[in-house]
Amino acid sequence: MKTDRRSFLKTMGSIGLFSIVPRNVLGGNGHIAPSDQLTKAIIGTGGIGRSSYHFTSDRQCRLIALCDVDSKHLSDAVGMAKSRFREDVRAYHDFRDLISNPDVDVVHIATPPHWHAIMAVEAAKAGKDIWCEKPMTRTIGEGKRVVEAVRRYNRIFRLNTWFRFTDTFYGLGTPVMPLKKLVDSGLLGWPLKVVVSGTTGFAWKFFWTGRENLETQPVPRELDYDFWLGPAPFKPYNVHRTHQTFRGYWDYDGGGLTDMGQHYLDPVQYILGKDNTSPVKVETDAAQQHPDAVGIWRRITYTYDDGCQIVLEGEGYESGGKTAYIEGPRGKVYKGFECTIPDIMNRLAEYPDPVPQNTDFYECLRTRKKFALNEENGHRSCTLVNIGAVALRLNRKVLHFDPKTQLFVGDDEANALIDQPMRGQWHM
Repeated sequence: MKTDRRSFLKTMGSIGLFSIVPRNVLGGNGHIAPSDQLTKAIIGTGGIGRSSYHFTSDRQCRLIALCDVDSKHLSDAVGMAKSRFREDVRAYHDFRDLISNPDVDVVHIATPPHWHAIMAVEAAKAGKDIWCEKPMTRTIGEGKRVVEAVRRYNRIFRLNTWFRFTDTFYGLGTPVMPLKKLVDSGLLGWPLKVVVSGTTGFAWKFFWTGRENLETQPVPRELDYDFWLGPAPFKPYNVHRTHQTFRGYWDYDGGGLTDMGQHYLDPVQYILGKDNTSPVKVETDAAQQHPDAVGIWRRITYTYDDGCQIVLEGEGYESGGKTAYIEGPRGKVYKGFECTIPDIMNRLAEYPDPVPQNTDFYECLRTRKKFALNEENGHRSCTLVNIGAVALRLNRKVLHFDPKTQLFVGDDEANALIDQPMRGQWHM
């Protein structure tokens, strides 16, 4: 009996073991055989799903299927695949039909966040590996379910925010690696305070907010609005709820805090060595939030049990100023890696580099090694934005959080937002 690469990967995933097989055994002479080529499908073909970074099909991973509940988005994406890659991709309205396709190896989830968890769990159950957009999940409870499913079904999970391991991230003027090395060296002292503000570019999407008292509008023929809502509470259609502006409503996302927050805060968790824990306290300075439409806020402060802090500066801090990005008892570091410690680069040369990370997603799929930003550390950095969102929604000036139980301490209303009810047939 012949075993192709797809069956082989699924079998190895199910038993949690893997032996690296030389490519020439599977493909021969450098040629990638059809059975050795990874395949992917994209769920959500609106903005990010059709971006040049994600809408790809190449020798490593071939695009074979697309799914969307907006028939126009789907038709446009199918046409793009045909013209750009000469691929006749399968088109799906229901993501469950796509996930059940045995030819799909990787499911890329590019939908609004209120769908991320359900789709990730169902993909894991179906034996698919997962590439998920940020924020990873809309609630803390959903994140816990994704972690459990990926572990149970031995899948490879990638969260799509990449600044912890490559690129100069928005507005800071330096990649993460030298910052991580500086913190690990202990030269700044401990505990540390990290300030994310307009200085470091955080104001870019800060004003992504919702609109109050939306009027009811007719649903466009091309959109299956009931399916778009899915697990979210039913609310009459208005164009501002959907597609590019859905981020402004608590039912689907959490404004600039959750959309861009994980981009900015995930590297901080890594820099501080907090990938396996969460803050014990969150404090907010904000006006009362609308129950439906996300509003703006002035400051959110997270505190860990060792005294380290992350401060998010919002309204009133858009222009930034001369603010230290990282501050410790013995030194400060500013935008562009400007440091108050003299001769910092020569001093850092005496210290070891950070441990290398697995940043090649496709290699991780083949070797079954965890990707650098996976379901576990991704859930922890998503928890940062989600506990902030809970505090804002409830107008709590202070909330205490237990990183082990992942529950709020002594606040039933806050805990009710950890696992929120889902509408109709949808459940986890």
